Amino acid sequence: MDKKVKWGILGLGNIAHKFANALSLLPDAQLLAVGSRTLEKSVNFGKEFDVLRTYGSYEDLLSDPDIQIIYVATPHRYHLENVLACLKAGKSVLCEKPFAMNENQTSKMIQLARSSKLFLMEAMWTRFLPATIKLNEIIKSGKIGDIRLFKGDFAFRCERNPEGRLLNPELAGGALFDAGIYPISFATMLFGGQPEHISAISYFGETGVDEQTAITLRYPGGQMAQLYCGFNTRTFQDGDILGTEGAIRLPDFWHASKMNIYMGRELDQTIELSYGENGFIYEAMEAMKCIREGKLESELMPLNETLKIARLMDNIKNKCGIKYPFDND
Repeated sequence: MDKKVKWGILGLGNIAHKFANALSLLPDAQLLAVGSRTLEKSVNFGKEFDVLRTYGSYEDLLSDPDIQIIYVATPHRYHLENVLACLKAGKSVLCEKPFAMNENQTSKMIQLARSSKLFLMEAMWTRFLPATIKLNEIIKSGKIGDIRLFKGDFAFRCERNPEGRLLNPELAGGALFDAGIYPISFATMLFGGQPEHISAISYFGETGVDEQTAITLRYPGGQMAQLYCGFNTRTFQDGDILGTEGAIRLPDFWHASKMNIYMGRELDQTIELSYGENGFIYEAMEAMKCIREGKLESELMPLNETLKIARLMDNIKNKCGIKYPFDND
């Protein structure tokens, strides 16, 4: 086995706990260090996951010479400054989704990574799951014909806390960035380039963030996507891929563990593809594979794809009138 890849985690919220657990399941990964704004939080996290080095500031974490790659797990409002700081410190980065707040921020992050010859990848864990990999294989085989439509929704009822991350505009709250990124990224994976037509509407709650957003996309070849995200009700969260010869339904598409394939209206096949105890292991495995092979980006989640998604998110924001205080960063 190759030498273990040494990880650091910047930002120690809920998603950082899930990712740390994933690293503990990988024999070729070592969570060497974690960093938080408070030493107490870092120390407690270190005790939970048996981390050797715990830092009470991001700056101290970035100064650790032994860390090869840092998982940025802060709210997306802060991804730009956090990722740029990591890259300037000479660290490769796996950055949580959504990658940044707009195309301009995304471009800055990508440009610095490329000029510094450092690995950078968006942690869109859905892209790396076994079910998603298998889905792309089936589509490429032509089994269900030419893809004409993707229907995807991701909505849930959130806690009504105006100061919390989901509803606070100062923390870039809103359904589009928190939940909508999943179906938008999935549509981009299926159809590639930018849509030629975008229709989108939002409902804005008391704090001013979008609590429901509905999107229709039409691509140059006539393919379409119907997407929905929200905080007011829980949807089925399924993804339907409809082709000229058949269709595929992914229950809970954003973390699918099986798929149902239909030919016409009849169920043809069900494929079970469990992602095991923790689905985050697959994005970590991909990042480590790229680092070991000397790659600066992943073929499964290339940086140009992340840039396309950021551009599409900007266009949807403009259609809906979604604005944040820091949009010009």
